[in-house]
Amino acid sequence: MDLLALLSVGLFVGMGHALEADHLAAVSTMLNNESSRRAAIMRGMFWGLGHTLALFLICSAVVLLGLSISTQMESALELAVGLMIVTLGVHLLWSMKKSGAHVHRHQHGDAHHIHVHHHIGEQGQDHEDHHKLSNAARRTNTKALVIGLMHGAAGSAGLLALIIASVQGIGGALLYFAVFGLGSIAGMALISAVASYPLSLLQKGSRWVRLATGGAIGAGAIYIGGSLAMTAFLSLPNTGF
Repeated sequence: MDLLALLSVGLFVGMGHALEADHLAAVSTMLNNESSRRAAIMRGMFWGLGHTLALFLICSAVVLLGLSISTQMESALELAVGLMIVTLGVHLLWSMKKSGAHVHRHQHGDAHHIHVHHHIGEQGQDHEDHHKLSNAARRTNTKALVIGLMHGAAGSAGLLALIIASVQGIGGALLYFAVFGLGSIAGMALISAVASYPLSLLQKGSRWVRLATGGAIGAGAIYIGGSLAMTAFLSLPNTGF
């Protein structure tokens, strides 16, 4: 395969790489309360930027300096990513509880029923609220960047194995890393844009729909992150049951 064809493959592989379950779980926890499609796309792009920076810097250092990433280091990084995703899921569920989400139980004669709601959006926004939202958006973008950095570091070993087997020459390898990273940025931005449509509709729906959506995203992140962390933990040397 010539270099141009390989770079084209790298671009699409990078875009597909963004579809991995742990990536989607991490980013979706930041998109749940996002009403702006532009803001959602920015979250995905910041994740992709962090992912690309970590991949490019680590892989380039390994190739240029002749270093290697041990199996133990790879497993430790994947363990850290799994725990990070679990933390994101727990934080999302906790923020829902903190926002005032609660259950009411009612009785009408012999009939009993419950319903869930929160008090988000019951107060109007003033100028100070706008600044708070802007600061919150910047913090979320920074968080997306950091999450992307960790994902990129954890995925560097697999990418290195692919490139070492496919690309001849340091220049070609570095170029592939860059193109792969651009593909991951484009892929996550596209996914975030697509996901923003149903999420924005759900945010405009009834309270129980918003709560159910947030709860499902949080629980899913905890499950995916926990599974990744357990697998990584069991693959560490001298670890097992």
